[in-house]
Amino acid sequence: MADYRKKFFVEPEKSFRLDDIDADAGPESVTQDDALLQTKQHLARMAELQYLLYSDGEQSLLVVLQGPDASGKDGTIRNLFSGMNPQGVTVAKFDAPSHAEAAHDFLWRVHNRAPAKGQVAIFNRSHYEDVLIVRVRKLTPKVNWKRRFQSIADFESLLSDNGVRILKFYLHISREEQLRRFKKRIDDPARSWKISESDYTDRDLWPQYDAAYEEVMAATSTKAAPWFVIPANHKWFRNLAISQIVVGAMTEMDLKLPKCTVDLDAIVRKYHAAKIAQENGASKK
Repeated sequence: MADYRKKFFVEPEKSFRLDDIDADAGPESVTQDDALLQTKQHLARMAELQYLLYSDGEQSLLVVLQGPDASGKDGTIRNLFSGMNPQGVTVAKFDAPSHAEAAHDFLWRVHNRAPAKGQVAIFNRSHYEDVLIVRVRKLTPKVNWKRRFQSIADFESLLSDNGVRILKFYLHISREEQLRRFKKRIDDPARSWKISESDYTDRDLWPQYDAAYEEVMAATSTKAAPWFVIPANHKWFRNLAISQIVVGAMTEMDLKLPKCTVDLDAIVRKYHAAKIAQENGASKK
């Protein structure tokens, strides 16, 4: 089986072009039936590992999802993380900052949503919007968004130093696939509400967004906070690749159940004493 952590990892400080990565990749390496079976196994393992993460209470997991409109961020969350215990999972979606958020530094609202120990946090878009959309739409001068690269690297290093395992995924779809998905949304009354005017205006800025992603991913992909470019035209392959990477990373966290802090022998004796007393009380009736 292919190791997708190695295959889709963005090498730090190494320039690359998204146009050179095949968004249709997947079917040539694995059949859809095999992928669905493997993904099911990965999801079961993710649930087991999340239980250990929660029980251990010393580490946490942050999953960052970025990509164009209709690239599958919501679908990834729904398909890959709904099997986890919701008590241990939070999802944060970072839209345009509120007035209060904009009055602080750009990481202020993000740090507040980082996962607590024992928790899994999923960012549906993230702090990277502040070096992407602001750059492409020229909402702030280059000197501002450029220096944020280092702020992001320092922020993620801080999280890592405090036990947060970080995985960042760019969901890579083609312009043709995006248009097909937009058409499905338009034709489906249950999903047409997702369509916005910016979906189409941003298509005209596709090359600028690609350039912004390429630069920031190369600058902020590290061993502690790696970026992965996931071919996402085929949703079933996207799910396979991401679930494999998550399982591999969580396995490396060496999660263990904590030691019992009570005297089990004493608890067992009390249990048997209570059971005998209950039985005796029932027999007298």
